[in-house]
Amino acid sequence: MTKLSRLCAALAAAAGLAMAVSAQAAATIQIINGDPANVGFNDPTPVAPVGGNPGTTLGQQRMNVYNAVAAKWGATLTSSVPIVVYATNEPLDCDETSGVLGSAGPAFVFKNFAGAPFNQTWFVSALANKLSGVDQQPPDPAGEDIYTQTGADIVARFNSNLGTPGCLPDAPFYLGLDNAHGDLIDFYTVLLHEFGHGLGFLAITDGQSGRRLRGTPDVWEHYVFDNNAAKLWLDMTNAERRASATSGRNVVWNGGMVKSSAASVLVPGMPELDVTSTAVPSASGAYDVGRASFGAPLTAAGVTGELTAYSTQSGETGPGCDPLDKGNKRAAKGNIIIIDRGACAFTVKVKNAQQAGAIGVVIADNVAGTPPPDLGGSDPTITIPAVRVTQDDGRTLKQAARHLGGSTTATIRLNTAKLAGADASGRPFLYTPSAYSPGSSVSHWDTSAFKNLLMEPFINDDLLHEVTPPADLTFKLLQDTGW
Repeated sequence: MTKLSRLCAALAAAAGLAMAVSAQAAATIQIINGDPANVGFNDPTPVAPVGGNPGTTLGQQRMNVYNAVAAKWGATLTSSVPIVVYATNEPLDCDETSGVLGSAGPAFVFKNFAGAPFNQTWFVSALANKLSGVDQQPPDPAGEDIYTQTGADIVARFNSNLGTPGCLPDAPFYLGLDNAHGDLIDFYTVLLHEFGHGLGFLAITDGQSGRRLRGTPDVWEHYVFDNNAAKLWLDMTNAERRASATSGRNVVWNGGMVKSSAASVLVPGMPELDVTSTAVPSASGAYDVGRASFGAPLTAAGVTGELTAYSTQSGETGPGCDPLDKGNKRAAKGNIIIIDRGACAFTVKVKNAQQAGAIGVVIADNVAGTPPPDLGGSDPTITIPAVRVTQDDGRTLKQAARHLGGSTTATIRLNTAKLAGADASGRPFLYTPSAYSPGSSVSHWDTSAFKNLLMEPFINDDLLHEVTPPADLTFKLLQDTGW
């Protein structure tokens, strides 16, 4: 056994340990209220019932959401050993425009227990308990910290100040149970996501360094597969895992339960830019792109045209930010034009190109990084498709578009031979951007997944409070690991 979390003795002394059995179905989830008087779950501030949550104090409503999420997970999982969640609400880092919402994760990990499907492999405590049928870390009142004392499997803490003056005042947690959160942050969805991490939806091996915890692989290494290296993480060196964790859209989940269910959740169609160039033959190929939240939806047939490049205009605000001059109008008319990112909104660039007669737009990123993010924004008057490519791919495409000999044609389309967010074999991508993000990289689905998935690194507004197909793949991944 080893401990993933630590808590100071002062907090252990302050905690009020009121235990509530919050779900009793295929698995029992127990929530331990670790908040002191008048804080968090014990906050007596009067509130009106909201969205099916009957609580009349802020603390009651918070606990009711925990109970509802525990019931959802408890009805989905199977375990003869109760899953213990040590939960607190605390004033976390926050200001007027940004802040920490909260987090959850496993308190302990175990290896070489009876029933483990792999030897010398770390499993989070809730899963180790389920597989062995034995509580690997039972409560020990004489333990050195609160997690050992309570036998916690999952540690969860959330920002008690969210929505108050000085802490994202316009973005409080929505504490209803009906998913009618509007522009507010849906606490149910956030908590459902974080419980997923505590149950084992995370890599214990450090992707930033490639190093294993105490030299031992975790169960994720048995299923994380790098398409470029054609290797599982289990078979890689530290350096190879470190490179894999920042390789862009090349790392997939190779578990059978996820692969067999992916087509029932993800929709067919991965956005793509297909290029054929006689001018620069090496530029030919299929390019990974980010899709736009505005303009014409991408189709399987796509939009095809000559690829041209925007040229700097005299006195311009930024590339494509002003009405196109005569030279750029000639480049845009009837063609797909590539424009650099920067200085104005994506919608402004695409609208100016559309008004000049372009049939499609490619935005080239102005900073290094993979994979290419999506294009955000809204303008219902834009009727042409637009996509985004990386800075490196943008350089290649602009070189081909500007080459005087030969031609370069491009098609903006959906590749319906692939699922949205999966490779050609139907294996969903994990989130491995070129800039490593601690806590997010590797331990989430890639943002290209569609339908949007619960365990992406950013919470989407259209999630359905579900963890199983046809809405979601979270539980299928947990099943691959042993649930």
